[in-house]
This record gives sequence, structure tokens and C-alpha cells, in this order.
Amino acid sequence: MAVNQVEFSNVSNRLDRLPISGIHKLALIVVSFAYFFEFADTNTFSVVAPKLLKTWHLSIQTIGNITSISFLGMFIGAVIGGWIADKLGRKRALSATIIFFSLFSLLNAFSWNAASLGTFRFLTGVGLAAMTIVANTYISEMFPSHSRGKYQALAIVIGICGTPITSWIARLLVPAGTWGWRLVFVWGALGILCLVLNRKMIESPRWYESRKNYTMANKVMSDIESLVTEEKGPLPEPKQANMEAQAPKMRLAQLLRGRYLGITILLTVLWVAETIGFFGYSSWAPTLLVKHGITVGKSLTYVSLSTLGAPFGSYIAALIADRIDRKWTLVFSAVIIALSGLLYGLTFQPLLIVVFGLSVNVFERVFTAVAYAYTPELYPTEARGVGTGIPYGIGRLSNIFGPLIISALFVQSGYRSVFFFIAATWLIGAIVVSLFGPRTKKRSLDDVSTGVLSLNSEGV
Repeated sequence: MAVNQVEFSNVSNRLDRLPISGIHKLALIVVSFAYFFEFADTNTFSVVAPKLLKTWHLSIQTIGNITSISFLGMFIGAVIGGWIADKLGRKRALSATIIFFSLFSLLNAFSWNAASLGTFRFLTGVGLAAMTIVANTYISEMFPSHSRGKYQALAIVIGICGTPITSWIARLLVPAGTWGWRLVFVWGALGILCLVLNRKMIESPRWYESRKNYTMANKVMSDIESLVTEEKGPLPEPKQANMEAQAPKMRLAQLLRGRYLGITILLTVLWVAETIGFFGYSSWAPTLLVKHGITVGKSLTYVSLSTLGAPFGSYIAALIADRIDRKWTLVFSAVIIALSGLLYGLTFQPLLIVVFGLSVNVFERVFTAVAYAYTPELYPTEARGVGTGIPYGIGRLSNIFGPLIISALFVQSGYRSVFFFIAATWLIGAIVVSLFGPRTKKRSLDDVSTGVLSLNSEGV
């Protein structure tokens, strides 16, 4: 059946046949910059916590409570961010969330006690998670299917540099004086500068199409095609629209039943494993080393050296994301992280601490880069923001309990028990994804999300 362009804009096929060009590179830069300060700000509390243990005389339980409340904020932010992205558009939602998290990151620097710091960490978490969901959704929709995973990973290659750079900045600032830790939060607030680049973004034509605004979808898509043609030359004709792949407008409840319930449960397990598994490690490693008798300075040095592996992990993900199916990359990475993290907790030799810490950071960033690409491509455009936000948000919510479990394990069973627990979470995630995860390599978003690929036929 012929489809009138007024009624349908065939955005998916028109985007998928585009070569990588300037509009894609701009999207890559904008999202990378947002990720940079997301990763920077997510790690600010973990690197200042050892200092606060001494200057504010906080207990391990208080550190756990502050960490937990920030992850409650991330859960709320992930769901709200997804809803805003689906209602207002990807570009406006990204601007709003950048402003929100930058403001409250700055206010962290003016905290006067544990309660005020916990409040500001909660609100910062809301903004961070909301921005992450919007950025993930945008990049998944703007890049063609043959390179979607690669460029999602490349964005994280740049973005993840925020983690080691923040660790080294903290290494310099925190020991400088009683006020040094406050400057670490000021550093995290510099994400507001991303707004300069965000103004030049193009709204996702997939979003206009999902809102049944085919006139704007066609206009934006035509503008994109003109820019790409001017830069790269004539474009091939797009494939004919597959009307069977066009899902009717979805409601939120549909994400919680039928095929999408299975997808949501699968991704929830994935993000719970990632959140408890990685943040349990990264948020607690400096503090646990200090509590085990290692000085604050040496603890921060070991952690800072370990985080240097993170950009390499994201780069590896960029090389393999569209060559090896994302499902199996997630499984393999989770197993390696579990083993490396466990060995990290079983040694107190400085060299081995750094080696196993590097391994955790390398493979965790492979995992995260691929998971960022994998999650949004399993949902249809009209619910992609909320769909991505729900499992990601529940994963972050799970870390309300993660720090409490970790602090209880440390107090009752000792240092090593924490790392056995963290390894177990990664292995559970690997098993679930290996059994039930759909394959998505080089498939169009419409094909994956509307059930042309089913869980049963593509899961193994």
C-alpha cells in the first residue's frame, strides 16, 4: 500500500541510509560533553567521602545513607527524564536536565552538614539520571542502524574521561585543605557549559513522527538530507516503509505487559546488576581501602590509576559494538568484571589493586557503553524515553539498598564479603541476558522495537 508523505514520513529508513556526516558529529559532541559531566558528577561524592569521614566524623552508615538517597534521586530522574523527552522532545529535555543537575551540583559545594549534603545529592541525582536518559534516547534515534552502537560507545569514550579526570582533580584538591572537597563539586557543576553546544542540535525527526506531526518530521528530515547531500553527495533511495513495523501509539501500561513486560524485566535485571555491581565497587573502593588501614592519599591514588582504564574500555566498545552482537558483549563483559572485582577484594598488594581495578574499569565501560545503546533500541519511538527510563531508574533505585547491604556486610562479615556480593550481582546479570536477551546488531529501530524480532526467536 502506498503511503502518503503527509500521513507518514518514513523517517527510520531515511535515517538508516545516511552516511555519517556533520550532523552526526555534532550530536556526538553534544552527547559526549553531557556524558563527561554526568560521569564527573556521579563520582564526586565517592572521591570526597574519605575526607568527610575525617573532617565531619561521618560513619560508614552515614556515607551509605547519602549514597542511597542520591540513587533514589536517580530513579525519580530517570522516569521523569524519559517522560519529559517523550512529551517535549529530546532537545528541549536535554537543555532542561543539564540546567537542573548543574545547579544542584554547585549547591553541593555549600553543604554544611550530612543532611544538607544528602538533600543536594538527591536533587543532583534527579538531574543526572534525567539527562542520561534523554542523551541515550537522542543518540539512538539520530544514528543509522549500521553504526548506532559504535557512536554510542564513542560518545562514552569522551564522556567517561570525566571519571579519571575527576579522580585526579580530587587527588589534588581534597588534600589541599578543609575546603578542598567543596571545589570538587564546583567542578561537577561546569556541565552547564554544554548548553552552548546544545543550541545547535537538531530535534529528532523520529520524535516528531511519533507525535504524528508528519509535517515537521518531513521538514526536519528533508533539512537533514539536504545538509548530508551537500557534504557527502547524492543519497541512495530509502527503503519502502514497512507498515507492519509501525506500532500504534503506546500507553505507559503497555510497557508493563505482554512482550514489553519481558523486555522491561530483562533490562531491569541488567541495570540492577550494573548499578549495584559497579557503583558498589566505585563508590565504596576508596572508603573501604581507608577503613582497611590504607591512607586517604594512597587510596585516592590507587583509585585514580584504576580509572585510567575507563576510556580504553569505551573505545574497545566502539570497535566491537556493531561487529559482535550487543547481547553477547554484555554477557562476556559482566563475567570479566565479576572475576576482576573479586580478585581486587582478595589482594592488598598495591600493584594488583591497580591491575584488577583497571580491569574492572575497562570492562565495565565496555558493558555500560553497549548497555546505553542496547536499552533504547528495544522500545518504540513514542515510548523510548519512558521505556529506557524505567529499567534504568529501577536499577538506580536498587542502589538505595546496595550501600546498606554493603555497609552491613562490611560491619558484620568484613572487607572481602563486599566483593563476593558485588561479583554475584554481575554474574546474575550475565546469566539473565544470556538466556533472554534479544539480538539487535545492525537492525533498524522499528524492526527491533515492534516485535519483528521477538524474544523467543532472537533471545539465544
